Amino acid sequence: MSYSFVVFADGCANLPKEMLDGIQLIPNEYLLDDVPQTYSGDIDHFDGHAFYEDLRNGKVAKTSLLNTHLFETTFRPVLEQGQDIIYISMSSGISGTYNAARIAAEELTEEFPDRFIHIVDSHGCGFGNGILAFRGAKLAREGVDVREAARLLDEDVPHMCQYFTVGDLNFLRRTGRVSGVASTIGNVLNIKPILYGDHTGHIVSCVKARGRSQAIRTLVKKYEEKVMDIPDQYVCISHGDCLQDAEALRDMVLEVTPGVPVTIAQHEPFSGAHVGPDMLGLFFYGKER
Repeated sequence: MSYSFVVFADGCANLPKEMLDGIQLIPNEYLLDDVPQTYSGDIDHFDGHAFYEDLRNGKVAKTSLLNTHLFETTFRPVLEQGQDIIYISMSSGISGTYNAARIAAEELTEEFPDRFIHIVDSHGCGFGNGILAFRGAKLAREGVDVREAARLLDEDVPHMCQYFTVGDLNFLRRTGRVSGVASTIGNVLNIKPILYGDHTGHIVSCVKARGRSQAIRTLVKKYEEKVMDIPDQYVCISHGDCLQDAEALRDMVLEVTPGVPVTIAQHEPFSGAHVGPDMLGLFFYGKER
């Protein structure tokens, strides 16, 4: 099958094998208790139970951005073959990866002036950039011009909704998303914040729910309020080793929009290190974020 351009994403895209056709993945590196780990992006073979169980048992995962040199060495062979590139990046609001990719694109454009390289700031992570990569690969298969595809994907970004809740606020506290006092009180009172990626790509809280069941119902309420009735609606659910909750969320989504395709997968380890075990996220095209 021929493609009009090459789509790149990285391990944060969270995509299962059936959604990876036409997408080249860049591995993510992280440390687990200071031991280097490489995540290829193969979510189907990621042992989410073992990873999140390690976090439950006190192991610490640390991540770092993908650097400019990595992007240059990854993109250059594709450009040398005369192909154009679109890379769907995790949010610039939570990582320096987008900026590293942008710098690499600028430098490579000078080296390959006849080629087109576009970096999409997804303002998201996990399925929040994975769905955009999936859409980009579909456009490439359909032969859409790379510049037109770049425009369409940038226009999709404000509609890429991503709402999630977490099991333990202490993981968010470590990344500065909530204060230490707020996380302690929240855990004691069983407060479950509903968080989302805003229009700047930062993770913010929008609702506070009391208890896990109410948090899941609130995710569904957000979906019901925001979901767009479009032919290419992609609903994805990721979870931090809590499949039963993910399946319950799927069933509630299907009550709102019967027949819509829903993909469930473990939440990848790169951003999973920051949201922790029992994270539950819902991703879809919405009227607005």
